[in-house]
Amino acid sequence: MALVDRLGSALESIPSGIILASLDSLSNWAKGHSLWAMPMGTACCAMELIAASFNKFDFDRHGTFPRPDPRHTDVMIVAGTITYKMQPAVQRLYEQMPDPKWVIAMGNCTVNGGIFHYDTYSVVRGIDTFLPVDIYVAGCPPRPEALQDAVLQLREKIRTESFGPNTERAVDWLLPESRERS
Repeated sequence: MALVDRLGSALESIPSGIILASLDSLSNWAKGHSLWAMPMGTACCAMELIAASFNKFDFDRHGTFPRPDPRHTDVMIVAGTITYKMQPAVQRLYEQMPDPKWVIAMGNCTVNGGIFHYDTYSVVRGIDTFLPVDIYVAGCPPRPEALQDAVLQLREKIRTESFGPNTERAVDWLLPESRERS
């Protein structure tokens, strides 16, 4: 059992949720602002995934750094058509990632098989048939800006997670109203 699991169960026994909320906030901020991504380009959407790493889009400012090793990554970004022959390799790479881990499905072919699903027997209907997907990015191919938006959506999803088992933190999603000066 990991230290984080023991810490979460120990903090749940405390009647006040102040410590747990503060620890969740700090941990989720750190996780959300230091996402190490494993780019998994399998088809034409990989060109847009590569373009997302250019200076023009500056993913580094969001704390998203590409890493080639699944053992050092938090987010798997799958871009392109997944065939049944490729499915075990993608699944094995996902299983090698340490917890917590997230998946972003980028492009129509990754999300639902795209136009190739109907023409051939070898294309998987969608990556969510064998992996849990957190964020879907539509498009053929989606622009790097759409992937950037997906990373920001994943950050917001991470903000709601909690150390406690099967719990989510309530997060105020509204921006504070500006007060008029008298």
